[in-house]
Amino acid sequence: MKVLFLPEVRLYFQELQDILFEKEYFGFEESAVQYVKDLVFDIEETLPTRVSKIAPPYFSRYGRNLRYATFRKNRNTQWYVFFNRYQEDGEVIYVARFISNNHVIAKYL
Repeated sequence: MKVLFLPEVRLYFQELQDILFEKEYFGFEESAVQYVKDLVFDIEETLPTRVSKIAPPYFSRYGRNLRYATFRKNRNTQWYVFFNRYQEDGEVIYVARFISNNHVIAKYL
């Protein structure tokens, strides 16, 4: 089992660190960086075991046959990871194609 992120998703994680610090969600830059590291680690470690749902048509711009799983990081924020699942040479590979949170996309779910 392997979890991979598209380059666009990796770029989003880098930008997210800056946004969280600049908008003062975290008082220290290190805290914002750690939050994103924890989110990435949680996705890499638990995506295959999470309950997933078929993504609504709105998200087809990010790929075909997408599924999504949720990751709650605190009582106000829930992250949604949209992915495809493939099998190659007997190994299951998850490719994260898009990520966002309830503050941005909840209305589309």
